[in-house]
Amino acid sequence: MSKVIAITGAARGIGLATARALSDRGALVALGDVDADAVRAAGERLGVPAFPLDVTARASFTSFLDGVEEALGPLSVLVNNAGIMPIGPLTEESDADARRCLDVNVHGVMLGTKLAVARMAPRGRGHVVNIASLAGVLPTPGLALYNASKAAVVAFTEAARLEVLDQGLHVSAVLPSFTSTELIAGTRSPKGMPNNAPEDVAAAVVDLVARPRPQVVVPRRLASRVRLGALLPDRVRRAAAHRYGLDTLFLDYDADARRAYDARIRDGA
Repeated sequence: MSKVIAITGAARGIGLATARALSDRGALVALGDVDADAVRAAGERLGVPAFPLDVTARASFTSFLDGVEEALGPLSVLVNNAGIMPIGPLTEESDADARRCLDVNVHGVMLGTKLAVARMAPRGRGHVVNIASLAGVLPTPGLALYNASKAAVVAFTEAARLEVLDQGLHVSAVLPSFTSTELIAGTRSPKGMPNNAPEDVAAAVVDLVARPRPQVVVPRRLASRVRLGALLPDRVRRAAAHRYGLDTLFLDYDADARRAYDARIRDGA
């Protein structure tokens, strides 16, 4: 795999695991992250170019992609991975958190997709992979803001895919379930449902880059459950959510364990 692949939010978690997996398979990988020190250190560990990146700012995103292409060559794949997840009761979610979440999770993905497609279209090839979430199709108490942002990513990705498909380009969405990263700090796992490791999501991205499809769910076994669940009556869906503890996971959590993560996403670094 000799593709040039840029990954946002790549200083840690899913982004870093994806960078490592793609690099191990021969891709030419570059990292971007708003945490300049962390992404620099990650790049040094992997031996790949790394750049500071604010996905909410056009100038920053453009500079990032310029840097990637100057270092590695024309962009083949952009993985829009950067995202944040504030949680808690609806009425306690601040306006600032709402703006920041939508700016990073939605505008960042839309901006990255637009900029990448503009570079790829003249060559008639390229792939944008947007890391969404099962939260985009499974609304959950205590997660309304994040649910809204990821639902937007799912819809945007599909519309963009249909628009550029005849130009030889691909736009895909990856929908992971609970994944063991800082995003879920202080929360419990759903009953009887083990978390993904970041490497599980990374493996799905590697496979998607090799064989483009519109959408993949991680783990794959949940895809059919999600589709069937949407057809069930509300009372049945609520009973299932209660059985797995999904109705309280993001309302009854350890605030102290999330304190460092919350501070970092609100600082924008």
